[in-house]
Amino acid sequence: MKTRKRIGGIVYHVIVCGLGLIMIYPLVWMIMSSFKESNTIFTTAGQLIPKKFVLANYATGWKGFAKTGFVVFFRNSLFVAIVATLGTVFSSAFVAYGLARCRFFGRRFLFVAMLLSMMLPAQVLMIPQYLWYQKLGWVGSYRPLIVPYYFAIQGFFIYLMINFIDGIPRELDEAAKIDGCSYYSIFARIILPLITPALITASIFSFMWRWDDFLSALLYINESAKYPVSLALKLFCDPGSSSDYGAMFAMATLSIMPAVLIFIGLQKYLVEGISTSGLKG
Repeated sequence: MKTRKRIGGIVYHVIVCGLGLIMIYPLVWMIMSSFKESNTIFTTAGQLIPKKFVLANYATGWKGFAKTGFVVFFRNSLFVAIVATLGTVFSSAFVAYGLARCRFFGRRFLFVAMLLSMMLPAQVLMIPQYLWYQKLGWVGSYRPLIVPYYFAIQGFFIYLMINFIDGIPRELDEAAKIDGCSYYSIFARIILPLITPALITASIFSFMWRWDDFLSALLYINESAKYPVSLALKLFCDPGSSSDYGAMFAMATLSIMPAVLIFIGLQKYLVEGISTSGLKG
């Protein structure tokens, strides 16, 4: 039995490691290609390690386009991702608290509508949203990428926080009411500190989604100086002339660093938040 278990464990780890290598290989290939000369990237595509490491791709990519350095695109992405994430997390927590703790007419209907919104493909809303933002005069600005997230449109985050709030004993709310706390005070002083893992998890996912959002920026941003990183990367690829794939891979490598650093630094809270363990009374 011990031998069989040992063999099974070895087979399991070999399969998992093999699948992991298959998944991570494109990322490693992109990083290694960023150190190759641009004209040799695809001629030596089967060679993972460059024969000669060059840093010219990073220097070229960082210069950007039309006197707009790539640092501007990073700044644009950080602005959109951070501001939209703050609105998403706060509004989702506020709505989740209302659905989990407050009793009012239409509560069940709103909860079901929130669940249905999670099942609705974003492509269905794309045209109506664009026409709406166009009439508001928002096209060409960052408002379509930021303002909607201050109105709790992310049903997944609301559902996640509801699960955490349901795990908090209601006796804490009742004790706070006896001490004279209002619903807003209970939310700020008791609920928010106790759902920190859910808040951090929502922040990580929201930041990554906003940072990687290519389609929304493509629809609403029409000035290159306002491009986020996700949209600026396509400027390196010009089907009508030559494409600088080396610079593109170099900037793509830099663009994943914020998400990687956030994931590494907050991994503990991410695992705890996804498990939705909450608190046990």
